[in-house]
Amino acid sequence: MAVSVSSDAEAPMSADSNTKHRNRGWITFPFMIATLLFLSLAVLGWLFNLIVFLIEEFNMKSIAAAQITNIVSGCTFMFPVVGAIAADSFFGTIPVISVSAFISLMGVCLLTLIVSVDSLRPKPCETASNLCESPSKIQLGVLYSAITLACVGAGGNRFTLATAGANQFKKTKDQGSFFNWFFFTWYFTAAISTTSIVYAEENISWTFGFGLCLAANLLGFLAFLSGKRFYKHEKPLGSPFTSLLRVILAAVHKRKAEISIDNKDYHSESKAVPTKSFSILEIFGVSTRDDHRTRPSVDIEEDNRSMFTSSHRSTAKRAENPFGHS
Repeated sequence: MAVSVSSDAEAPMSADSNTKHRNRGWITFPFMIATLLFLSLAVLGWLFNLIVFLIEEFNMKSIAAAQITNIVSGCTFMFPVVGAIAADSFFGTIPVISVSAFISLMGVCLLTLIVSVDSLRPKPCETASNLCESPSKIQLGVLYSAITLACVGAGGNRFTLATAGANQFKKTKDQGSFFNWFFFTWYFTAAISTTSIVYAEENISWTFGFGLCLAANLLGFLAFLSGKRFYKHEKPLGSPFTSLLRVILAAVHKRKAEISIDNKDYHSESKAVPTKSFSILEIFGVSTRDDHRTRPSVDIEEDNRSMFTSSHRSTAKRAENPFGHS
């Protein structure tokens, strides 16, 4: 009887374990790729034709439109760095992608609203006259708000989505396959955006073209949320910049302390022997009375001291022998 109860108790646990194991890897692949497909269509659909949109719909000169487009393009390459830091250090990839997709949706929705409501953009130029009405401050404010939201959202999920997708797999081979599909999908959507969506914007209407971008963004957002229960949620590892800043502050606080070559005068014994050649980076490991205020943890201290001193010694050796000859 006891054996029967034990078997029955182990069966649900085994089933839960198998279910949890199945909820990873390739089962998440369709959701990740669908999210990438639709979100990429959304952002590239309005970004690739932004300069024409500014000239035709906001009566901007070509130089001004080109400058704005260049700034926007630069921001789309800068924001992925911010999104990656936020995902790895503070929130995790899944929450960052969810929030970014929603922010992007709000931006594209506002862009679609701009081309749908006449009062949100200046009147078109008269055909027989070179006089064109300039956009008002309110119209420019709405436009820049829409572009900013769309850029921030696109940047937050651009490469964070690749990391989240690869994290669902344990085998390196599977991760490599995912990255292959990731970049194939990215370039495939770029080809569709530069042809179909741009054609729709210029030959049908801006409302229809931006409406396609809005629909694609909404589908991408829903696709990602649909697979959320299958995803493996990686915990953030903490920011390396925080520990580095604490080390620098400790070094500044102890700038007048005396450097010792004896490991016992430091917080912990290190394999890296202290030296006087780079004292500004050695000094933060010295034990002082006020360490309860500025002292970083032992692990942080050791990691950063070893990193800095090793880098310095390697640089010094290269300076002494730049051509590598013995």
